[in-house]
Amino acid sequence: MVKKYEKEKNKKIAKERIESLFSSAEKECSKHPERSNRYVEIARSIAMKFRVKLPSKLKRRFCKKCNSFLVPGKNCRVRMKSGKVVYTCLNCAEVVRLPHLKEKKPSRPSTK
Repeated sequence: MVKKYEKEKNKKIAKERIESLFSSAEKECSKHPERSNRYVEIARSIAMKFRVKLPSKLKRRFCKKCNSFLVPGKNCRVRMKSGKVVYTCLNCAEVVRLPHLKEKKPSRPSTK
């Protein structure tokens, strides 16, 4: 039986490994796009194996259908449409729509 602290330790190591794989994928995307796609596949498999949630900033960096590392302008189109950000993968034509919330300005204090 695996102890609780060992599970937490494994999850911490898995998160670090996922972060490093995504940074490697970002570095390799211009010269070797196949390699960066492979890094994404490995990172996803690690996340699933250790039940680690991917941060939202990383979720937007790959296509969930074809596991390709998305680079806006090269293999991904990003558009704003009626309050949503639309990501389109140009490899498999998968469309992801995410809500875009406007930042709320702090209310001015009343002078009365």
